[in-house]
Amino acid sequence: MQRQAWKVTELGAIGFAVAGFTFWVLADTSIKLVGQSKLPAYEMVAFLGLIMAAFLGLYAAMRGQIGRLKPHRLDKQIARACLDMGNNVCVVIALRHLTLTLFYILVFMAPMVIALLSAIFLREGLPWKKALAIVAGFGGVIVAVHPWSAANEADWVGLGACLVCVACFSTNMVWSRVLTRTETPESLAFFSGLVTAAVGLGMMLTVHAAPLTLPLTGGLFAMGLFCALGTSCFYVAVKHTSAANVSQYHYTQLLTGMLLSYLIWRNTPGFYVLAGAALILGSGLYIAVSAGDVTPLTEGN
Repeated sequence: MQRQAWKVTELGAIGFAVAGFTFWVLADTSIKLVGQSKLPAYEMVAFLGLIMAAFLGLYAAMRGQIGRLKPHRLDKQIARACLDMGNNVCVVIALRHLTLTLFYILVFMAPMVIALLSAIFLREGLPWKKALAIVAGFGGVIVAVHPWSAANEADWVGLGACLVCVACFSTNMVWSRVLTRTETPESLAFFSGLVTAAVGLGMMLTVHAAPLTLPLTGGLFAMGLFCALGTSCFYVAVKHTSAANVSQYHYTQLLTGMLLSYLIWRNTPGFYVLAGAALILGSGLYIAVSAGDVTPLTEGN
């Protein structure tokens, strides 16, 4: 007797989206906790990539879908994976210098940068209302950072790392929409994990590898596991509803991050941070809602 396929409803897909974004916040929280040690950033991302690739490989094997992990365009996969690696290293650096709340406010520039890159490289067009939303969003970033104030909550090293994160992530997302014509989403994630692990482990062997304690090992494992769980939930979500629908729930990360930032580090956002967050959230949500015609993240056409 053949087992009936598991059906995910629209509401279930939204649940997976929220779960995925929450797991990613837990991964970032683990990165921030482990990052308080003297562990090099490349060592942290080496374990992140290794655990993520191992989890995704095991998950594919259990489902009998190992073939979906195979890359078809190796050169492009390597280049895209390098963007992922750069993003992950800068996430580690940024979280050493910024609160979780400010980190999420800054990285929420990504939807605006993606909209700009899509208009330039994918010829998707940029209506004036969306352009105004992008300008408002970038204005929100300036308000959140408030460089004119003595109470500026941004560390310039963290801010610079965040900007590199946004650049790498946004380029990655726009390019991935082209690559998914020939590559599966699982392959993109798995290969990124492998490349990140290989580069990070190579640097550990040739540069320096800091000794690990039991708490650090547990933190590194949690970091990779939460990242892999978030990725898996995200792919289930975008398989059963539109990418535009999923992207609207990306902003739940700010609430979760703000809560964890307060519970663990007792960080409370100031007026400028909250005002900037409101501008960025409004801009991002408008861009997400107006992107209803964007093709969901699926493998090739």
